[in-house]
Amino acid sequence: MIIGFVGCIGAIKENKCLLLSFFIMLLIIFLLELTVVILFFVYTDKIDKYAQRDLKKGLHLYGTDGNIGLTNAWSIIQTDFRCCGVSNYTDWFEVYNTTRVPDSCCLEFSENCGLHSPGTWWKAPCYEAVKIWLQENLLAVGIFGLCTALVQILGLTFAMTMYCQVVKADTYCA
Repeated sequence: MIIGFVGCIGAIKENKCLLLSFFIMLLIIFLLELTVVILFFVYTDKIDKYAQRDLKKGLHLYGTDGNIGLTNAWSIIQTDFRCCGVSNYTDWFEVYNTTRVPDSCCLEFSENCGLHSPGTWWKAPCYEAVKIWLQENLLAVGIFGLCTALVQILGLTFAMTMYCQVVKADTYCA
């Protein structure tokens, strides 16, 4: 937002310094985003392992004070994706130190249904379920990314064009 404000002020006041600053900041952001995307594709396997490990660590925060957002997120994911735990329902055994899961893991939700037998719980791993959902919706995510990149490239183009016009106008006026 600040970068956009700098660009607008530079355009309105026809300030070369602000226009050039806007272009450089926008270029740096674009290159950083491009670098992140490239690194994501290069290190997909490592990111997969780290994500699973961190999600399993995050399970221990489920239901604790000050983590209502995380608790709600896990409950929604497990209910909507019909899954339980990161790798499987046994991930919750480490959290509770007993054979139980949150009620959001139950095939049919009821109070304290997570205390019953594993036959009444979802068996699918949530990590894989969410990963499959993302792969199925990859086209929408890709189109969004390309549109964002296009807007940034247009911003770069317009900023540089306006900068060149201001420089050209200064040389004619001087």
